[in-house]
Amino acid sequence: MEEQPKRTLAYLCPACHQSVVVERTMFQLAASANELPCPCGKSALHVEMMGDRVRLTVPCLACGRDHTVTCSTQAFLHQRVLAFSCAQSGLDCCYVGEEGPVFAALKRLEAAADKLEQNQGEKGAFLDELVMHEVLSELKEIAQRDGISCTCGSHRWKLQVNYSSIDLFCADCGAAMRIPAATDNDIDDICCKTKLVIRGRKEE
Repeated sequence: MEEQPKRTLAYLCPACHQSVVVERTMFQLAASANELPCPCGKSALHVEMMGDRVRLTVPCLACGRDHTVTCSTQAFLHQRVLAFSCAQSGLDCCYVGEEGPVFAALKRLEAAADKLEQNQGEKGAFLDELVMHEVLSELKEIAQRDGISCTCGSHRWKLQVNYSSIDLFCADCGAAMRIPAATDNDIDDICCKTKLVIRGRKEE
């Protein structure tokens, strides 16, 4: 019998701060609404598939509230990794996708969450001002080489700076790309890149 494709879902519990990672087959996800609780019993991720959309209710470590987000069923079931973030802090709060990319993203979020905890009571403009400055500086260098483009063919883009990340938007098709800017690893990652490609719609 053919093995059912699986999705890995992960979030950080706002109550006990531990990582919650679960694996579900596509059949399990489609069969009924899923509640994926933390072992501490104080938080749970809710997933509901509604035809061509999926609705998630996600506990958020950064602001302590639950966020309700939606995405296309196609992206939820097939993208390598999807990240959902807190609008208030810019920090990710949930990942869905293949096991490897989800665990890599979760490890990065854990490092950012540790830093957030250390900063309690002295919140500045960014989670780490030095990291944000370095990532923005690297982005500027890539932009000067015309290294930022979109799969739709455009080289025109806009930038939004968040608390712990930077969003690039294609000025033509509106597609977005998030660049983490929270930890030293984020500096290392952007330093390795000579170009950035926003995944928008392909050129006809």
